[in-house]
Amino acid sequence: MTGAVMDFFHWERMEMCAMSAASEIAHNVWLGPTPDPNLNVGRDGLTASKEPGFDVMIEANDLAQTPNAKSFALLEDLLAHKDNNHLAENAIPQLEFPGSGAILPPTWSQAEVDGLLATCEWIYKQANNRPARPQRRDSKLCVDADGDSNMQSPHDQKASRGRRILIHCTDGYTESSLLALAYYMYAEGVPAHAAWLQLHREKGRNFFAYGSDVALLRAAQPRLLQSSPKHSGHLKHLCPPTPEWLEGMDGSLPSRILDYMYLGNLGHANNPVLLKELGIGQVLSIGEPVLWPKEARESWPKERLLYVDKVQDNGVDPLTDEYARCLQFIGERAQQFPHPFLEGDPH
Repeated sequence: MTGAVMDFFHWERMEMCAMSAASEIAHNVWLGPTPDPNLNVGRDGLTASKEPGFDVMIEANDLAQTPNAKSFALLEDLLAHKDNNHLAENAIPQLEFPGSGAILPPTWSQAEVDGLLATCEWIYKQANNRPARPQRRDSKLCVDADGDSNMQSPHDQKASRGRRILIHCTDGYTESSLLALAYYMYAEGVPAHAAWLQLHREKGRNFFAYGSDVALLRAAQPRLLQSSPKHSGHLKHLCPPTPEWLEGMDGSLPSRILDYMYLGNLGHANNPVLLKELGIGQVLSIGEPVLWPKEARESWPKERLLYVDKVQDNGVDPLTDEYARCLQFIGERAQQFPHPFLEGDPH
């Protein structure tokens, strides 16, 4: 690539990696796209990658099998060799995990749920409790300002804080969503619905899960929360009430394309409780009217809804005649109500 020729496939890859650039979702656990030496992208732009070096990389893909005890033992052996400088400096131990939507109900087995929990436990152990290397008797000890000797060098003190782990897939938000959500539930001790919202709102992640992932994580939720290091011991915390919006969600959230605008489908638009949870206060619906319960429609101001009729997603109906009305609605509402929009069509 010389930079003098526009390759749309390459440009799309660059934009996708910039949109889903790696970020930390829990202590020492990062979520992002598969690192590509041909792309130097980060959260600050397409040429300013500031991602940290990782000690372990976990790739989520549809062909992977759930890891077992042998997989973890092999990785720990590789990590021990790397700690002792018996592994190449740039060699990063790799692990694979099934991608989102790859474990389908009701065909999942107890072994797969066991593997999901074991993977979360292993990641947490590595991220939070990396053992420091043993100190050699003839090594130089660090001395503090008072002249006292410390038993750990700065390297070992850094090592004791845990290893950096990257959960990744090609686009940074599809196949990795299942493992990211499950780990966040385990590490933070939160139920499935809280994991969906917190990863998006507080961690700033865009991700795409499937309906099968919702079913799997809801079924595995008691085990994930009971085993969580943040579990309080109260049984009532293992099965909290399920919010209404989760029942009507297909696993995906509308995509945040601007700070104040989302792009969603008709399923998102017909889930007003979810919209409010995401802070979405206005809806622009193209081609299909929203079908809300009477109570929801009455509680939503009419001026915050705009329905554009007679424009279907068929490649024939023109939308250009409606641009002015749509942009005026967005502009007026953006000034009057500082909330995000949901813009979408049935597809």
